[in-house]
Amino acid sequence: MSKLENPVQMAVIGAAHGIKGELRVKTFTGDPLALADYGPLYAKDGRAFQILDIRPAGTVVVVRFKGVGDRSAAEALAGTELFVDRSVLPDDGEEDEFYHADLIGLEVRDDTGVIGRIVAVHNFGGGDILDVTLAGRKGVLIPFTQAAVPHVSIADGFVQVDPLAAGLAEDEESEAPGHSSFDPKGRPRGPKDAGGNR
Repeated sequence: MSKLENPVQMAVIGAAHGIKGELRVKTFTGDPLALADYGPLYAKDGRAFQILDIRPAGTVVVVRFKGVGDRSAAEALAGTELFVDRSVLPDDGEEDEFYHADLIGLEVRDDTGVIGRIVAVHNFGGGDILDVTLAGRKGVLIPFTQAAVPHVSIADGFVQVDPLAAGLAEDEESEAPGHSSFDPKGRPRGPKDAGGNR
């Protein structure tokens, strides 16, 4: 296959496991063993990977791919991201369930109208984050939480954000503690016996 039209990342290949060509693979599927159910997986360069065997191993799975027969061949694949086309994924999820690929390209709206567009979805371990182009600025990050993004409509092509919860607007009622009376030339004060000047 040359190039996937709408790629969805399913896994990333990690380190070699043993000497017979097996690899540790981190999956992004609900059930890690379901990785084998999607048919061939594809690398960004178009290479196809067919799973011959898969088994759980802690937080990852150990996979044997067709054509990878020794440790050297396995080590050469470390870091390879594996994708399938969005068309092979089921659409039978709940109303509030969707794939990250479904969010990319959606308009971002607030009470005033369209304010930007989602360009990527990231997860660095603390939850999903929407990467939004906002009024020409790239890289505005919005937490993908119910408070910050109360409404998602894949069918209508937009997400609704709460500017305050999303960190796009300042709360006028709360001011940073000591912000208005901050004196950068002032000295910290403390008890006299601790070196302060009270």
